[in-house]
Amino acid sequence: MHIELIGPAHAGVRTLVLSAGLGGLASFWHPQIAALSRDYQVAVYDQRGTGRSADTLPEGYSIKDMAAELAQALAEKGLERYEVIGHALGGAIAMQMALDFPERVRGLVIVNGWLRLDAHTRRCFNVRQTLLLRAGVESFVQAQPLFLYPADWLSENQARIEAEDALHAAHFQGRDNFLHRLHALMACDFTTQAQAIAQPALLICSQDDLLVPWTCSQKLERALPHASVIKMPWGGHAMSVTASDEFNLLLLNWLQERSTHDVNA
Repeated sequence: MHIELIGPAHAGVRTLVLSAGLGGLASFWHPQIAALSRDYQVAVYDQRGTGRSADTLPEGYSIKDMAAELAQALAEKGLERYEVIGHALGGAIAMQMALDFPERVRGLVIVNGWLRLDAHTRRCFNVRQTLLLRAGVESFVQAQPLFLYPADWLSENQARIEAEDALHAAHFQGRDNFLHRLHALMACDFTTQAQAIAQPALLICSQDDLLVPWTCSQKLERALPHASVIKMPWGGHAMSVTASDEFNLLLLNWLQERSTHDVNA
């Protein structure tokens, strides 16, 4: 698995592991790297079967598999204690790691995540799957920004989106890999396990997210023992990209509060 370590690595520095959504690429977190890596060691990675972590995913691939292989890859880099920041699918990986490797996960940030798949999100995923199977990769890639970004941001960034479309189509993870990852995401359900996640958790959601209703974060907050939620009014599903300054500030403030708590504990 391709992992990049960025920022200070001296003794005592905290490590942040950033886990992307269905795209699976480390590059999703580009708007956060400079802000986070000043004071923290940041680990970003291409998820198995995507980008520079090329592989063929097996039938029955699961969120539990994704958590285990990430924990192993981090251990191979000498990283045994960290906070996990995950977007959508990455948030599910973060929760699974908190359950399966509680001694390694200090805390977690879940961005536009959920306890169990919402009916609206399921409809969106089914539409995306149908596009891929019936219309092909190009149509699938062209539709993807509609689920990620607000309409006004899309209108002002058409040249950027067209360039990203071409890049994503050229480096698409493959139909079968995508479907295995999508089905793993759609199948995961933390309803009966959430109470066992003892780590502090920050939930950040966007109130204009087309893909995941912001109320999913409220439900997740009620299920997790030590969680708080922050609602951003604008930014879409990928508000870490569209409203990165605001998002980064929220993230850094929470991390600093955690540092203060650790000192005073």
